[in-house]
Amino acid sequence: MLDLKQIRCFVAVGEELHFGRAARRMNMTQPPLSRHIQLLEFELQLKLFDRTSRSVKLTAAGKAFLRECSRIIALVDEAATNARRIAHGESGLIRLGFTAGSSYEFLPRLLSRLNASLKDIEIVLTEMVSKQQMEAIRTNSIDVGLQRFSHVPEGFESICVVRERMLLALPEGHPLEKGRSPVGKDLVREPFITFSPRDGYYFYHLIDSYLSSESIAPNYVQHVSQIHSILALVSAGMGVALLPESARSLRYQGVAFRPMKHAPPPAELHLVWSRDCDNPAVPSLVQLTRQYFAVSSGT
Repeated sequence: MLDLKQIRCFVAVGEELHFGRAARRMNMTQPPLSRHIQLLEFELQLKLFDRTSRSVKLTAAGKAFLRECSRIIALVDEAATNARRIAHGESGLIRLGFTAGSSYEFLPRLLSRLNASLKDIEIVLTEMVSKQQMEAIRTNSIDVGLQRFSHVPEGFESICVVRERMLLALPEGHPLEKGRSPVGKDLVREPFITFSPRDGYYFYHLIDSYLSSESIAPNYVQHVSQIHSILALVSAGMGVALLPESARSLRYQGVAFRPMKHAPPPAELHLVWSRDCDNPAVPSLVQLTRQYFAVSSGT
């Protein structure tokens, strides 16, 4: 069986065509270098060099073998470099789950920064709601998630990356579009479009708690799971809604946004990962996120 040390010694001699220079290049003395070459020739049953007291030349077989051995050494060195980069989190693959809402503004900024700072880390994206992301992280289907929640579950770590205002979304031409800032009592008789308590629990709970604190019994007419679906219904004149400010970036025609006088609590978006995550690329993502995107989370 060929020995990698023997191959390295052979390449050194084959390129230097001088045992003394090759030995210095290999940081060894000449006798053990010569021994490695002898063992290699014995293993191959080939003569690789024509040696005299004054010169060292490759045989025809030696020239052909040198080309292949140079390729082998290059591949081995590249593999070792790649392995070290992966171990140090400088290369690799991260499976990232994200909510549809996070893709409106934050996700593009994160991916742009990753591409500039961690070029050798590949990101595989999967769109899923926050509840699905938690289960996917637990089962190691994804490594990290961009999601919304009220508190960090046991066994998870998180960084708050976005805190944004909740705005009132209205059909254009609605009486509340102009004039004073809307207040809670203005919503009492309005048909209200909100999030699904199953697939959009975070926003459903945030909005319902706010309305309860304002002593409003909302007239819910639709429950849907995605922001763009709510915007479509508002645009069609089916009701009003409370939405995160990033919804503006969708530029839905027929929808106007107003801040409330007594604003609901801001909506938060978190980068989330398991404390037991063993993907060496994840700490690099976490460090980059802390450096460029971390914001103080609300209480």
